[in-house]
Amino acid sequence: MTDESPNNAYEFSVFEISAALKRVVEDSFGNVRVRGEISGYRGVHTSGHAYFSLKDDRARIEAVVWRGSFSKLKFRPEEGMEVVATGKLTTFPGSSKYQIVIEQMEPAGAGALMALLEERKRRLAAEGLFDEGRKQLLPFLPRVIGVVTSPTGAVIRDILHRIADRFPLHVLVWPVKVQGEGSGDEVAAAVRGFNAFEGNMRPDVLIVARGGGSLEDLWGFNDEAVVRAVAASDIPVISAVGHETDWTLIDLAADMRAPTPTGAAEMAVPVKADLLAALAALSARLGGGLSRDLERKRQAVRAASRALPGLDALLALPRRHFDELTTRLARGLATGIERKRIRFVDGIAARLRPESLTRALEMRKRQFAQVGDRNFRAFQLGVRSRRERLDAAWRLAGSYSHQNVLERGFALVRDAEGKPVKRRAEVQAGEALEIQFADGRVGVREAGGALPVSKAKPKRAAGQGDLF
Repeated sequence: MTDESPNNAYEFSVFEISAALKRVVEDSFGNVRVRGEISGYRGVHTSGHAYFSLKDDRARIEAVVWRGSFSKLKFRPEEGMEVVATGKLTTFPGSSKYQIVIEQMEPAGAGALMALLEERKRRLAAEGLFDEGRKQLLPFLPRVIGVVTSPTGAVIRDILHRIADRFPLHVLVWPVKVQGEGSGDEVAAAVRGFNAFEGNMRPDVLIVARGGGSLEDLWGFNDEAVVRAVAASDIPVISAVGHETDWTLIDLAADMRAPTPTGAAEMAVPVKADLLAALAALSARLGGGLSRDLERKRQAVRAASRALPGLDALLALPRRHFDELTTRLARGLATGIERKRIRFVDGIAARLRPESLTRALEMRKRQFAQVGDRNFRAFQLGVRSRRERLDAAWRLAGSYSHQNVLERGFALVRDAEGKPVKRRAEVQAGEALEIQFADGRVGVREAGGALPVSKAKPKRAAGQGDLF
């Protein structure tokens, strides 16, 4: 406090005022219940906290749900929902604002939930999610059934027992929470997960089931995510949530609604014994029908056969025609033989008279003699020509004979093996040789010395040229 102060009032800092107000508000309103409509809700913040407002027709208060408390809420906040929030009031030191920190929250009575449910139903119906044209037919005899429900409790046991009694087949169970915070997300994820299956394990039909309960207990099946997942499912979905008098939005989006989980199992599969009985009855009817039809056809054939003519009547005309042809054939054969006999006698027999045969034989003899003479002369000419050619070839072969060369004064030298020796270099010293003359052979041996070579020219015979 300064001396210039006009009075003795104590001066507070802004922080002191804010802190004092915070203590007063928290001490006075440490545990309050506030009824109001949720406004400005945009979902959970990345930090895990949720921020929105509570309002009525005359005022508004800021609200926050911390992450730890949000996970314990039975209901997820939704825009426009009227709730009763339990918590404490506090101020925010950074500004002159106060807010309620919500620890618990519940709908403000069944009427508020029903109003929210009707508004959501109207909005989703406007999108066509509940149209009958979107619904699929259930398969008559599925191979695999997928069940989305709690893994514990009577619901799954009832479904499995009912399927086993009616028509045992493969059942896949996707365990989920069926009540409380996060149940809607788990059910939606299960439906999408089954649709993502491929191969033989892909279910042919889905059952989404839960036992009975209050509107608050079944609220997860009114979740928008669940409705959209069921409406978008390529696999037919049977909704079996609650008792027959209960209804949720998933019932409107599903392809078929069952009054109870047991009823869903009965819708999913037929009774095997009934099918076998029906098959036996149909088989018996088919056998009886075939027998009756066959008997009717036999009677029709017998009736038709009585209207047909007998064998004698059928063959009478062909027999008569055959007899006529037989008679005509006999006459025709006789006539033909007589006609050919006359032709033979008048024609061929006339040419076979002895005089005709004698003239023909004489003519053939002359023709044969002429042909023989021509062939003999041709043969003689051929033999003479071939003999002359043979003589000429023989003389030519004789002129090339080495014997004629020896007759002219030459000699043929052979080694001990009888092979001709053509060069001096081929003869070894002391080697035995054989010399063949025109009139005989002489054995010699190489002496190893050189003989004098006569330089006298050989005498030339009269009328002959030089040999070399």
